Amino acid sequence: MKLYHFVLLSFVCFGLLTFCGGGKPAAEAEHTHEGEAAGHSHETEAPGQAEQEADTAGHTHEGEAADHTHAQEGETPPEAAEEEHEHQDLTVPADKQKAWGIRVGHVHKESLTARIVLPGVMAMNENRTAHVSAFVDGQIADLTADLGHKVRRGQPLLTLNSPEFAQIQADFLQARARYNLSRSEYERAQALWEAKAIEEKEYLRRQAENEKLATEYGVLGSKLHSLGLTHDQIETLIQKCSLIEDQDYKCDVADPLLPILSPLSGTVIFRDVVRGAHIEPEKILLTVSDLGRLWAHLDVYEKDIPLVSVKSQVSIQTSLYPGRSFPAHITYVSNLLDEKLRTMKVRVEVENPEGLLKPNMYVQGVLESPINDGEKVLAVPEEAVQILDGEKVVFVREAGDVFAVRHVRIGDKVGDHRIILAGLTEHEDVVLKGAFTLKTEISKGTFGHSHVH
Repeated sequence: MKLYHFVLLSFVCFGLLTFCGGGKPAAEAEHTHEGEAAGHSHETEAPGQAEQEADTAGHTHEGEAADHTHAQEGETPPEAAEEEHEHQDLTVPADKQKAWGIRVGHVHKESLTARIVLPGVMAMNENRTAHVSAFVDGQIADLTADLGHKVRRGQPLLTLNSPEFAQIQADFLQARARYNLSRSEYERAQALWEAKAIEEKEYLRRQAENEKLATEYGVLGSKLHSLGLTHDQIETLIQKCSLIEDQDYKCDVADPLLPILSPLSGTVIFRDVVRGAHIEPEKILLTVSDLGRLWAHLDVYEKDIPLVSVKSQVSIQTSLYPGRSFPAHITYVSNLLDEKLRTMKVRVEVENPEGLLKPNMYVQGVLESPINDGEKVLAVPEEAVQILDGEKVVFVREAGDVFAVRHVRIGDKVGDHRIILAGLTEHEDVVLKGAFTLKTEISKGTFGHSHVH
């Protein structure tokens, strides 16, 4: 037990000595840490100044960026635009130019014409085609026209034996006789009324009767005209009808034979009649068409619609007659687009004096239309424009043997020409032929050099 107390007391004394001896060092340590903290706080002021300088520098860079942005918002001078691309030129001796087939020419503004080829088919000219039929019933007594015959306007094509026609002539002559009698009575009544010999009522009755018979007479005369009789033929009919004093009947003037005349000059292309056949008014007997002026129905693809107008120049070509063009002009442009084929119909009238073109023949229509309503534009041949490093370029001759690369902005292709929107000016010397060879050589860098300006 005494040993236990002795050990416990020794531990207590050792602890007190340790606590009392470490007090001062702890304070010094605390002071030392405070000094280090203060020193550390003083050293961190340098990064603050760095941040201020960074802010100032940042402000300066932002100002430069703002100035740069402001400069970009303004118009770029042409010189600056040219400096955006590396200036490249190529020196080609005269003998090489000749060997490579280099051809140089002035570029100038010109009126370009778009040329498109359209598929089509020939057809009869419906404005110069007529179906021939009779206006009355009857029997074919004679037939003078056949398929392929060329006929003139007013030429008899066939003769119809028609009792109905004879009756119309008789009615006309009777109406004329009644009208002549009524006119005489009216003229006599007019004289009596002026002399106060008859009442006004009687005078007006005879006047009305005369006007009625005059109308009937005129209507029957018009009916004869519609059947094909001319004024001279009707006058001959009237002259034939004369009363003979020793006979109590009218002479036989109502001829039942009615000639059917051609309504236009052309060729008989259809026939459906034989002699002795009985025909009715609704039956088509013959068809006559002017094959010297045909129609062509052309199909315009949707992408080519803006190039088509009634002012466009058109010619018709066919593989049956190579190198031959038939003049034509547009008479109709459809307002509808085919839902399935995506094409628009255009009708043209074609001159066919020799009869070489036939209805239902497949043809091609060559259509030419001015670009921009004929306004002049700057253009070069399509082969003059090349692609160099992914950009469109042409070659401009700066001196006799020196050709420079010029970047251009191109427009639409018109035929074998390409419209130039920017990069060239009028009257510059441009390589029109052989530009591909120059592009190949300048890409290899064997004949020229490049410098940055």
